[in-house]
Amino acid sequence: MVAAALILAAAAPSGAITFGQPDGNRHPYAGALVADVDPFSPGPDVFCSGTLIAADVVLTAGHCAPSSSRIGVTFDTDYDENAASPAGIFSGTVVTHPDFGFSEPGGASDPHDLAVVLLDDAPGIAPAQLPTEGLLDELGHKALRSATFTVVGYGAVREVKTGGPHGLVPPDGVRRFALSSFRSLQAAWLSLSQQPSTGDAGACFGDSGGPVFLGGETSNQLVSITSTGDAVCRAAARSYRIDTASAREFLGEFVDLP
Repeated sequence: MVAAALILAAAAPSGAITFGQPDGNRHPYAGALVADVDPFSPGPDVFCSGTLIAADVVLTAGHCAPSSSRIGVTFDTDYDENAASPAGIFSGTVVTHPDFGFSEPGGASDPHDLAVVLLDDAPGIAPAQLPTEGLLDELGHKALRSATFTVVGYGAVREVKTGGPHGLVPPDGVRRFALSSFRSLQAAWLSLSQQPSTGDAGACFGDSGGPVFLGGETSNQLVSITSTGDAVCRAAARSYRIDTASAREFLGEFVDLP
């Protein structure tokens, strides 16, 4: 799985949970995208995360879309990657935003970093709550600066402040959450602090597309998805907003929007 994580990291920014803790059943609608990407592992491997946003629709990042349109999703809180035939995997078809592409660096870029997985069968889980259009803009910087954001995902874990990439523990299939604070808001991006020295935590390699919730650890108010961050996973992360008109135009093709 380490090799797979490094391949994905080289291809595009991604994230997992750093300085977090096991999620348990706090966010049952947060799932892991799985596919057989590691030849040294016997079964489907976790390579990204996503969120159930309708009975049979999972939201993830555009840069998570595999070369094959078919993919699996698990909502297991402790997925066993080493099982040759793991149970609880829901198959589906990936549809990537037609305009996806990281065109330029910085907060002005809109990469349309979105994709959905259309599941063949509904998992029977109540979906997360989608935001209304412009929710983050309406709240404004003053309210956002005092807000808590909850990042959820599967993947690599950082538990020490030093060591650079060597301080990362490979993914173990456990769904985790972490609490972050606000840094900045751009047209397409929500930037969060994950600086452990200030009590924050957040995203790292192996879990792109995972949900970012507005509110504390039991919140289901989805506002953005993990997209990119710093190389050593201990300072800041940028998530792609889903409350914008651009994001909603794509999502509206698959789900009913608030």
